[in-house]
Amino acid sequence: MIQLHRSFFSTTSTSVPSFALSSPSHPLSLRHFMLQFRALQNPLNTLSPHASLRIGTGVQCRTRLWFPPRVTAKSHFRSFAVTTSLGDFGFPFALKPTTSFSGGVSSKGFSTRVADGKQKKRAKAFAVRGKEKDEGVSDAASKDVNDVAPRRSLGGEKKGSSRAASGEEDVETVKKKTVKKKQQSRSKKASSGTQEDGGTEVSRKSSKGKKKVSKKSSIESAVEEIPDNSASVKDELKKKNGNSSLIEEAKPLWKFTHKQLYPPSGKSVVVVESVTKARVIKGYLGDMYEVLPSYGHVRDLAARSGSVRPDDDFSMVWEVPSPAWTHLKSIKVALSGAENLILASDPDREGEAIAWHIIEMLQQQGALHDNISVARVVFHEITEKSVKGALQTPREIDVNLVHAYLARRALDYLIGFNISPLLWRKLPGCQSAGRVQSAALSLICDREMEIDEFKPKEYWTVEVQLKKKELGSNNNLPFPAHLTHFNSKKLNQFSITSDTEARDIQRNINSADFQVVSLKKNKSRRNPPTPYITSTLQQDAANKLHFTASHTMKLAQKLYEGVELSDGVAVGLITYIRTDGLHISDEAVASIRSLIIERYGQDFASRSVPKYFKKVKNAQEAHEAIRPTDIRKLPSMLAGVLDEESLKLYTLIWSRTVSCQMEPAVFEQIQLDIGNADESIILRSASSRVEFPGYRAVYTDIVTEAVQDKDSDGSSRDQTFGVLTSLKTGDPLHVIQNEPNQHHTQPPPQYSEASLVKKLEELGIGRPSTYATTLKVLQDRNYVTVKSRVLSPEFRGRMVSAFLSHHFSEVTDYSFTADMETELDNVSAGLTEWRGLLGDYWTRFKSYCERTSNVHIHQVEKMLEKKFGDYLFASLPDQSRVCPSCMEGTLIFKVSRFGAGYFIGCDQHPRCKYIAKTLYGTEEEEDASQPSTRIEEPKLLGVTSGSNEKVLLKTGPYGFYVQLGEDRKGYIPKRASVSHIKDVDSITLEDALELLRYPLTLGNHPKDGQLVILKLARVGFVLDIGAQLLLFLRI
Repeated sequence: MIQLHRSFFSTTSTSVPSFALSSPSHPLSLRHFMLQFRALQNPLNTLSPHASLRIGTGVQCRTRLWFPPRVTAKSHFRSFAVTTSLGDFGFPFALKPTTSFSGGVSSKGFSTRVADGKQKKRAKAFAVRGKEKDEGVSDAASKDVNDVAPRRSLGGEKKGSSRAASGEEDVETVKKKTVKKKQQSRSKKASSGTQEDGGTEVSRKSSKGKKKVSKKSSIESAVEEIPDNSASVKDELKKKNGNSSLIEEAKPLWKFTHKQLYPPSGKSVVVVESVTKARVIKGYLGDMYEVLPSYGHVRDLAARSGSVRPDDDFSMVWEVPSPAWTHLKSIKVALSGAENLILASDPDREGEAIAWHIIEMLQQQGALHDNISVARVVFHEITEKSVKGALQTPREIDVNLVHAYLARRALDYLIGFNISPLLWRKLPGCQSAGRVQSAALSLICDREMEIDEFKPKEYWTVEVQLKKKELGSNNNLPFPAHLTHFNSKKLNQFSITSDTEARDIQRNINSADFQVVSLKKNKSRRNPPTPYITSTLQQDAANKLHFTASHTMKLAQKLYEGVELSDGVAVGLITYIRTDGLHISDEAVASIRSLIIERYGQDFASRSVPKYFKKVKNAQEAHEAIRPTDIRKLPSMLAGVLDEESLKLYTLIWSRTVSCQMEPAVFEQIQLDIGNADESIILRSASSRVEFPGYRAVYTDIVTEAVQDKDSDGSSRDQTFGVLTSLKTGDPLHVIQNEPNQHHTQPPPQYSEASLVKKLEELGIGRPSTYATTLKVLQDRNYVTVKSRVLSPEFRGRMVSAFLSHHFSEVTDYSFTADMETELDNVSAGLTEWRGLLGDYWTRFKSYCERTSNVHIHQVEKMLEKKFGDYLFASLPDQSRVCPSCMEGTLIFKVSRFGAGYFIGCDQHPRCKYIAKTLYGTEEEEDASQPSTRIEEPKLLGVTSGSNEKVLLKTGPYGFYVQLGEDRKGYIPKRASVSHIKDVDSITLEDALELLRYPLTLGNHPKDGQLVILKLARVGFVLDIGAQLLLFLRI
């Protein structure tokens, strides 16, 4: 087998290493080799198409694609490698660049030729583009991979390296040669009847000549590294080869068009994100447009370490998931015979990145033929007018937005994939940390710390009920007042701090005669609220409708993408939902004002169109506010179309949009000061009533019944206002009720989802599209739980936050995270170079990682014990930390080395193995009233009659158990699980002793003499007879 293994990998090429089983640089066990060798034999017809592969000399095998192939290529394209992974090892091939395009090198696809006359099958093509650095890098790469270059479809390559050594070449000459070679390529393709488009030919070069190896594969997923200077963002290619340089300018493989795309002049393919969006837009455009969904991103950073490479100028490795290949294939097929490719993804940074990924992948698959034009269109609402208008003003892909996406993606990846492994080692059970996630967690945990440290203070207030002395008056009703001055001194919150002082004041008030001292009337205006942006929509939906942020975004996405109305027409009901802009288009404003005048009257429409500006940090205001696409679609009209929750959310958006264009509400206010004879005691009463409802009329409209304004119970206020208005200066009053009230200052409230989103927005942390995701990740990681709509940090989350604050201060620093958002916005605006931004941050962040990796876990335990000592040791008996077992050690906080638990144990371990408390951060409690963190102490059930050993009820990572004897050095006590008993509090000493009898040796088997042991398991009693198990029911 060893001989077969060596001959299998042997080759005459100097670029392919000779593998051996004993090679330390290429460890490969015999078992692994056999598994892989079997995978290469006799492929089944029922599996995916196979790849014909020739390896080494004289060995041909067919690859069954059990494992997804992988394509990798160095960024800046100093060297290239295509690796077809087959389990634990792969077959590497070096690729040389083919057709160049602006900023990189690529091929439209490799032409496939099957050796030995085998029937050819269609395969997806990979393209790798980039630039070569120098001979040294290429030679170093060729030592580990086969030199296999795709044969150019341009008519072959020139022999020798005269072109590379000739220095620079005239640009026009290069263009002429490119056109000539393309013509030759077309003629060759036409003459090759059996060759299919998208196939691959791979020719392997060696120093002694050229040898051709053919390869076909049906690819379900791929990993590829792309250049940062991609074809969509650069205009020229620079190559360096040895001491000579070649600067070659080539025509891109696609061309952007700025001509109007509607009305149609030919077939166009429109790509959007979702099926719903595609269906709605298809209904607007007709048969000349084929609208296809991409289902979001078609590729993403590979979810493994090394996908972002700071040492290689932040090159990135992208992964194409299996479903995305199907979507890309559909787009590629649709492009056959099409004149235009229209990328119509969302109008934000993510949407721009989706468009960029799609065009990159289509170019690599050779789907963008010479006659096709590419266009990027954006629209902020999915209506027929908006979509057709966008098609009349196409543009190119915004390079700055793509760069901002790459910077953000790389930054979040570097933070997550460098901090998370440290968390796994230092705090077992803590899963991950991220840039925005860590700042949000820090906010929640800091608030929890404020609450823990808060010391309430006592204070008192005096509330009085007064009444006019005249009898028979219609307005002779009691009204409330509160004490503001006593002994001619103005009172503040803590002027009355005891019951004694409050009772003394009460007696003075009861014995005094009061009259109206002064009366003030004025008017106030309450301005209408601003239109919704992402954060305020999430806040209002949480406060008024009790929706979570993620649920709000899910419903809003459905309203944005389109809903089929009762007349059968599908239309988007609201504008784009991820925005921080407050402006509304002039056309929409005119429609809103027209509706206000018709429905409420001329006086309710604002006299001038209000202009709203964002006051929070880092607002981009790139898009309109969230509003209905047609304001005349009243919520009542959609009652039978939308489900209950979607209708409530639409009503909320409709009401807010209409109200923001209305007049302010006007309130009439009155304030009375009431004093005794010498005015040493002053009481104050105030009230208000609505004089002009203004924008508030929307919230009393019957069409908005689902979201009526909470502040609509004005009947009692109006009554009080009427009583106060009837009074005048000097009117005598008498006290009918006087009651002092005790209060205590309250700690700051825990964050709700709404208040946390508001705080993140104020600090400039995150973006509208990240709020819901951030909250969901914190809950999924068990860092935070939601109880009664309040975010409560788990102890695990508090530990993570403390660890990051101590060792990665920048990550949890609010101002740093907000400043980073500003820098990313500068990248979007083209003011900051994205690699430079990443380089500056990575230099600092890398030093944090290096220092933290050298921190011993005992140091982490000490830090956490110091920070949370009051919380951890509060429930110890008599607050004593002396170990009750050995009476010598001290109880300390420790992290379990074998699981996700934490416990308080003796510091004399392993000599003393006493555990006072065990804490599990992942325990899910069914009773919401119980604390989320479980701490259990060993319970003494009694002692045995003979040996006087303690019988303890304890809890561990796998549930409750009973134990005979205490933990001590060199002795393992006998234990028995009681996790099958639901009510562990009912376990008695006798029950425990009965369970501790097992396992029980019954004797030897009469046939073979093996021991027969009776064991107790969760399912019942089990007989263990050697290797056989016989199950019995519990007696």
